[in-house]
Amino acid sequence: MAVEEDGRTARKRRQILEAALPVFLRNGYVGTSMDEVAALASVSKQTVYKHFTDKEQLFTSIILDTTGHVDGLAKMITAALDDSGADLEKDLGKLARQFLGALMQPELLRLRRLVIAEADRFPDLGRTWYEQGFERGLTTLATAFERLSGRGLLRLDDPRLAAEHFVGLLLWIPVNKAMFWGGADHYTQADLDHLSEAAVAVFLRAYGTRSDSA
Repeated sequence: MAVEEDGRTARKRRQILEAALPVFLRNGYVGTSMDEVAALASVSKQTVYKHFTDKEQLFTSIILDTTGHVDGLAKMITAALDDSGADLEKDLGKLARQFLGALMQPELLRLRRLVIAEADRFPDLGRTWYEQGFERGLTTLATAFERLSGRGLLRLDDPRLAAEHFVGLLLWIPVNKAMFWGGADHYTQADLDHLSEAAVAVFLRAYGTRSDSA
């Protein structure tokens, strides 16, 4: 019976989190009310407070719960580069397209915008979201680049800086535009593919070992 009750409690908590996320994304922290969250979750306001003591705890739980969105980046990086062979440009191109496609998802862009908007109000939360999410992807990428350098496929002294450069080349243009303009429909798939190819080309001119990338 206790196990069944725990299962119901977990499902109810998940139900509230899933209802609250779009409310926070749409209205921001200040504009979100617990009444609206309760209505969308189809529960009473008292039930919401049973699981979350106040709006701040609910908001914090939602943001930390979404760090899993970035977990797939580590697997993506490992799959693309761990067995990279002679055609590193092709493998990096595949990774770049997948990476950019994942980070340009509308909900993730709105979430990123929300965390940035509330960074002064919740500085520790913003830092934790970055460290547990995006920074883990960077660390995985730096490790992959270090292995590629050890195999003579990349020429670099600072794998972490190389990872920052690679991601910066990918994200600077489209993500910055999305942050200021709102939405995520400013680029077609062809546009994103072009940005990915250009980023890889510039990266390999800086870090590649082939004579034609020097």
